[in-house]
Amino acid sequence: MSEDEDVVVYGEDVGLNGGVFRATVDLQERFGAERVVDTPLSETLIGGMAVGMAAQGLKPVAEIQFMGFIYPAIDHLLNHASRMRTRTRGRLTCPMVLRTPHGGGIHAPEHHSEATETLLIHIPGLRVVIPSSPARAYGLLLASIRDPDPVVFLEPTRIYRLARQEVVDDGEALPLDVCFTLREGSDITLVSWGAMVHETLEAADALAEQGVSAEVIDAATLKPLDMSTILRSVEKTGRCVVVHEAARTLGLGAEIGAELAEKGLLFLMAPVKRVTGYDTVIPLPRSEMRYMPSVPRIVEAARELLEFA
Repeated sequence: MSEDEDVVVYGEDVGLNGGVFRATVDLQERFGAERVVDTPLSETLIGGMAVGMAAQGLKPVAEIQFMGFIYPAIDHLLNHASRMRTRTRGRLTCPMVLRTPHGGGIHAPEHHSEATETLLIHIPGLRVVIPSSPARAYGLLLASIRDPDPVVFLEPTRIYRLARQEVVDDGEALPLDVCFTLREGSDITLVSWGAMVHETLEAADALAEQGVSAEVIDAATLKPLDMSTILRSVEKTGRCVVVHEAARTLGLGAEIGAELAEKGLLFLMAPVKRVTGYDTVIPLPRSEMRYMPSVPRIVEAARELLEFA
């Protein structure tokens, strides 16, 4: 915001209160109420304003307070933001970012713990990004703001408090549309994104104690997905487990499995396994951690593939 006056931040409680998770704290004080704007409780308005601002040369960074409230804004994402470039034959683009907390694990009430990224991934023309650490959040958000097309930036709710990391404010963006290999391995590939990367890395540690070398890949950009990195890893290891918090049916894990079957079948020494949420509404706090993929579930899936004859 210091370097680009076209960047405007707005959403419910983002200004005076600094956001429900304090992600925008002090921004209104620094940049004024015209560039950090508190909006009414209207996700339809928030989505529509982003499209209008972006089409007229601004770079809006809009916030939906929880992912469970994003659905009214999908109308604007699907029918306008994602089509702006093709609709105008390239005359207009839509350089907007829509931020929203993603996923459960914080004992929130209903509509505050959804992980419904599949709805967004399916929209052509929309980029979907999700960080798994503070440093990747910094670099990927910078890249998303600088991108000329619309980005939905999913911020894993648990990571607001789960992870602490020193981040250098150097203005260096991370690349979009690439997977990050967080850990090299030779026996099995573990693919995940967002908050689930933490459980996946813990599972890799547990497997290492059993003599298993697991490669861990953070997808980071869910759409467009960098399948080349995943394919190269599976060519090396021959086995793959995909871990995601979202419900199982039509989750991104199914797409990764299909791509591996189509392009990497001859590399595979075992079927692709998915460790996911269940095809239910995420439970209320008392039971929500039973819904979430756990380290034992990931380790068990990996062991099944390693023992596959």
